[in-house]
Amino acid sequence: MAVGKWRSIPAISAGRLVFCVALALVLVYNASTWQALHALVPLDGIGTGLFYLSFGVFLLACFSLLLTLVSFKYTLKPVLTLLLLVFYVAAVMSTKLFGASFPDWFGTIGESFYTLFQVMTLESWSMGIVRPVMEAYPYAWIFFVLFILLTTFAVLNLFIAIVVDSMSAVEHEEQEQTRELVSVDHDAVLAELRAIRAELAALLDAQAAPPELIAASTSRRD
Repeated sequence: MAVGKWRSIPAISAGRLVFCVALALVLVYNASTWQALHALVPLDGIGTGLFYLSFGVFLLACFSLLLTLVSFKYTLKPVLTLLLLVFYVAAVMSTKLFGASFPDWFGTIGESFYTLFQVMTLESWSMGIVRPVMEAYPYAWIFFVLFILLTTFAVLNLFIAIVVDSMSAVEHEEQEQTRELVSVDHDAVLAELRAIRAELAALLDAQAAPPELIAASTSRRD
């Protein structure tokens, strides 16, 4: 009986689980961030309250996105791991190659990460970063072009995988619902057919019986 009770409990969906965990991370396990924000922007009116609400929604969206990326199987985890590996290797290389001449952009690995992220988004990557670096290092374009090709390819595959995986999950859920409905209808139709066959069998037996047996059964009833 206990097994049946456990089976009857509906399982929580992945989307709801991600939302609950992200909400817990924002409200419960992120108290230091809220304390620092309150120290910078004291809560003293509707305007700051709306700012706090917007900041909380932004954190919730960020955590949900990260948890969604981690929760996907087979496709997104290798791509995300490859992207982080390429970023780390490129950050170390750029820090060693260009850190001495451009400490504001490549002085540390963290600064190199931020600069390479700007390069990956193609935001002023040529005139703002690559061409000034090429004035000191003429062959630096090889490094940046290869980095853009690798990261752009990885990010493109990442979003394609998200779309494909989401569509396949929705299609699988619809197929399961359709299969359940068809199974219920099939059982109902079979039950009706059995009842009809039983009634037909009873009628055929009554018609096939000899008149003497029918008269005897009628007299016994009387």
